[in-house]
Amino acid sequence: MNTSTAILQVEGLRIVYHTEQGSVAGIDQVSFAIHPGEIVAVVGESGSGKSTTAGALVGLLAENASIEAGSLRLAGEELVGLGERSWRHLRGRQVGFVPQDPGLSLDPVKRIDRQLEEAMTVHGMGRREARARALVLLEQVGLADITRVARSYPHQLSGGMRQRVLIAIALANDPPLIIADEPTSALDVGVQRQVLDRLQRLARERGTAVLLITHDLGVALDRADRLIVMQHGQIVESGPARQIFQHPGHAYTRQLLAAAPTLAVARPPLQSRRFDQVAQAAPLLQVRSLRKDFSSWRNPGRAAVEAVSFDVLRHGTTGLVGESGSGKSTTARLILGLERPDSGEVLFDGQNIAGLSPRQWQPLRRRIQIVYQNPYASLDPRWTLEQIICEPLRTFSVGDRVWRTERAGQLLEQVELPAHYLRRRPGELSGGQRQRVAIARALALQPELLVLDEALSALDASVQAQILRLLAELQQRLGHSYLFISHDLAVVRQICDQVVVMRDGRVVEQGACARVFETPASAYTAQLLADVPGRLYLDQREAG
Repeated sequence: MNTSTAILQVEGLRIVYHTEQGSVAGIDQVSFAIHPGEIVAVVGESGSGKSTTAGALVGLLAENASIEAGSLRLAGEELVGLGERSWRHLRGRQVGFVPQDPGLSLDPVKRIDRQLEEAMTVHGMGRREARARALVLLEQVGLADITRVARSYPHQLSGGMRQRVLIAIALANDPPLIIADEPTSALDVGVQRQVLDRLQRLARERGTAVLLITHDLGVALDRADRLIVMQHGQIVESGPARQIFQHPGHAYTRQLLAAAPTLAVARPPLQSRRFDQVAQAAPLLQVRSLRKDFSSWRNPGRAAVEAVSFDVLRHGTTGLVGESGSGKSTTARLILGLERPDSGEVLFDGQNIAGLSPRQWQPLRRRIQIVYQNPYASLDPRWTLEQIICEPLRTFSVGDRVWRTERAGQLLEQVELPAHYLRRRPGELSGGQRQRVAIARALALQPELLVLDEALSALDASVQAQILRLLAELQQRLGHSYLFISHDLAVVRQICDQVVVMRDGRVVEQGACARVFETPASAYTAQLLADVPGRLYLDQREAG
């Protein structure tokens, strides 16, 4: 650890949330320091206080939260009690912040280049210099075709691309401290590596201090010098990352390590049946030669999806993997009738559903449901959780009001949330809790096919393990079929019967999950597997 004066010193921090039910401590007696050139990772379950800590360090706490005790010092300057004007001066220049959700953090009516330039000109950089640096930053965070990206609006980019733009904004002014709140949760493993390499170079070469808040233990083990483990708003363990990995001292830390998914095969698989067994039945969904091209004479480019063909097995789970921009989410939207394909077929239970009108799609909505990547955007912030989960039941006139409320409570408990949360709204939940609500809503109608589009990317390892077990149990009991879209190959390895690998809108490899992961036929697949963060450490622990 760097022994120089700490760039950030946190002592005895206590933050309280004031709710209608009373005051609740979000974090209590939290103390730690970060030194120049050091990467410190904060890990813990959703709701453990990680993001609350990050919010305090950049003056972005919720309106109903307040710092009740403790001290925050940045380069010796006390931050507790600063006004918003002082915080605006510090953010970006002294503290770079990468928030968790790009959908809420980027201005939807401003082009990407304007948002990057504004992050620099607000701190005194000339517009011409800022314009040139914006393109350099986009390239540094691993984006291709940077001229097109710079002139795009946020909605024209994938979730992973938007997250990289946020990282570029945080790096824009070369701040001495970067706080990254789940900066790679929406990124595929290749881009994760590029972005984390960039952060690590800043730490090693420029002495930038990095506070990395993550639920991904692989990322923390790969990149952090020290780990801070949080539970219920308190630090339960801290120390050198390798030491904690090898000799965890707290039961909660051991639980997190045990729950982390790996590529090792020592753990019993979650699949209810072997691939060769589920493959004997006729597929529930067949995608044939699917093509979608969003390019035009004004914006030429390759097709988003080209000649894509694969099956989703009845009572089975098909994984769809690939880098951000590979066409995974576009393929899902074509399957769900949210986009019309230019050509090709989507056969659901033998019926070609490609190109159906919204009215023709209506009865199919009960049989096919989706869990989106971003729970912040997919849940209505004005509604209670009861209203959100009951909406599909009301739409299809299932049960009376009392029954629907009971069903909503049961669904919350299935995804490890207490039934009394029904009175809460999304803004009162953590990101991981929101995603569990989205999964509960999708399960309400007991669909035959559930499309999970990066549905677990916002969840910590222990909750991921709970949801994966839940999905496997539901499949075994109710016969669901899953199309599981993910950049997390370790999670795919645990639950999928077969896997389809996409790159640049095309399928480059597909087959039984065990075969593809153990003996990949494509060099691209092999590279994806090699890039999995923490693979060596977690696989060794699993095998040992």
